[in-house]
Amino acid sequence: MECVIREWRIKDKTDLAKNLNNINILNNLRDGLPFPYTERDAEDYITSMLSADQSKTFAFAITLGDKVIGSIGIFRCENIHYRTAEIGYYIGEQYWGNGYAASAAKQACEYVFRNTDIMRIFAEPFACNVRSCRVLEKAGFQYEGTLHKNAVKNGRILDMKMYALLKEA
Repeated sequence: MECVIREWRIKDKTDLAKNLNNINILNNLRDGLPFPYTERDAEDYITSMLSADQSKTFAFAITLGDKVIGSIGIFRCENIHYRTAEIGYYIGEQYWGNGYAASAAKQACEYVFRNTDIMRIFAEPFACNVRSCRVLEKAGFQYEGTLHKNAVKNGRILDMKMYALLKEA
């Protein structure tokens, strides 16, 4: 079955909380998410995405059938980078290894390139997150280099990799 991205719905909070309440996922995301991750946290996130500026925030539920299996968002940068955006995503651990994240990334990038003036979408996964790097490569992103000692996560200094996808002319 192919995954589909769609707009968030408040009723997605149960699936969202179930998938994101996982330390193996949180360890590969930026800080700021609560743990444990509750349905209230999920509802707050969904509400914020639904009320966000739609010219800057493109947030989608990743679904199989109508079940939420993950989340993907593309967020416009500012100032001189206003035609650049950063992508972030995760898939519930039980769905890893099926190509869903790469498929969702392709769908989200196609949507943004088709409907906005954004010309570059980038990602900065931790260099040790081999699975996420592979997702980006499968989605057509090009590796641009390593950002050495670029983050501190769980008390560890980590390198990050820079990937980008450019809008075709």
